[in-house]
Amino acid sequence: MIENIRLAFQGIWSHMMRSFLTMLGIIIGIASIIAIVSTIKGTSEQIKEDLIGAGSNTVNIYLYDGDNQYDTDYGSSSSATPILSDDVKESVRDLDHVENATFFYSSSSANIYNNNNSLQGGSVYGIDVNYLNTCGYVVQSGRGFVTNDYKDYSKVALIDDNAAQNLFPSENPVGKTVEINEEPYTVVGVIRQDENYQPTISDINEYYQYMENMVGSVMIPDTCWPISFKFDVPQNAVIKADSTDNMSTAGNAAADAMNEAIPVSSNGSKSSMSYKADDIMKQVRNMQKLSESTNNQLIWIASISLLVGGIGVMNIMLVSVTERTKEIGLKKAIGARKKTILGQFLTEASVLTSIGGIIGVMTGIGLSKVVGKVTGSPTAISIPSIVIAVLFSTVIGVVFGLLPSVKAANLNPIDALRSE
Repeated sequence: MIENIRLAFQGIWSHMMRSFLTMLGIIIGIASIIAIVSTIKGTSEQIKEDLIGAGSNTVNIYLYDGDNQYDTDYGSSSSATPILSDDVKESVRDLDHVENATFFYSSSSANIYNNNNSLQGGSVYGIDVNYLNTCGYVVQSGRGFVTNDYKDYSKVALIDDNAAQNLFPSENPVGKTVEINEEPYTVVGVIRQDENYQPTISDINEYYQYMENMVGSVMIPDTCWPISFKFDVPQNAVIKADSTDNMSTAGNAAADAMNEAIPVSSNGSKSSMSYKADDIMKQVRNMQKLSESTNNQLIWIASISLLVGGIGVMNIMLVSVTERTKEIGLKKAIGARKKTILGQFLTEASVLTSIGGIIGVMTGIGLSKVVGKVTGSPTAISIPSIVIAVLFSTVIGVVFGLLPSVKAANLNPIDALRSE
């Protein structure tokens, strides 16, 4: 085998231009496929980041009344409002693939003021100790909530950077007072959400969906929620999965656990209220399929050049057999077996296409980078596609080199020695 490989490189080196032109179809085909696959993978990852946020893996779980999300400000239901006990919350945190979980109250109709400045369209959240960490918030200035804030029902608040700009446009908000439904709260910190947890807003619908976060949010300890909001409202949840692929599984399992808290009516009928997890991964998969279906057609088109390259390899190997007829006859005359001759030419064809495959991979990587720079589209190199491309190019050499190799192995040694 080693001797065959050495002879193959020797033959390629002695006819460099002819060998390169033979490999050209393989190079173009492999390069095109690598570039397309890199674009597909890059686009898929970009779709995932746009909808989910890079590395956040968080799933929102909201209470629904029938098919509509329950509005804590205006909603009403014939069913009793579910109360999530500590046992239910702990069972959610203990679920497989759940790294963390937080439970919160929310309202988007509260009156939020600082003197003459108001936060119209903003939101108030009553959060537990896990909220900031689970949802990716970091403290910019001041401090976060401490255990005593919850135990002592301290009327303290955190505001995000958008709320800080709207409520305190020209001063440091830490230590100042903000009124929530006419109840004063002392601002103890300014927070912001990490960019990895923020989806990309690319159209007007997404803008309205995340507008509340853009206007600003105020957060208070969940134990203080009854101070400003005089009625019982259900809690929603955010869970953080251990990986993006497990988001749907973890979210649905958490929703099922929370549904255990929904009371059954006195006549035993099923409540119209239920917790449901946002299945963002379903949206991701649908958009990825739409993108991949188009690009897969391009892969089939690029594969045609591999077929052309394979025919080129067969052609040049037939020429090589004709040129080396005497050499083959001499080898067979001194005792070379058919399988030896067959192995030699198959190895030469495989080495030729393998080199073409390697050059094609490098060209494809470079081409994907260039396309990404010129068009602005994301790309991501797929290691499995590189390995498959090189192996496939070797298989092409074996398949299309088989006919010339069989022809060489079946030459009659006497006829071969007589040829000119």
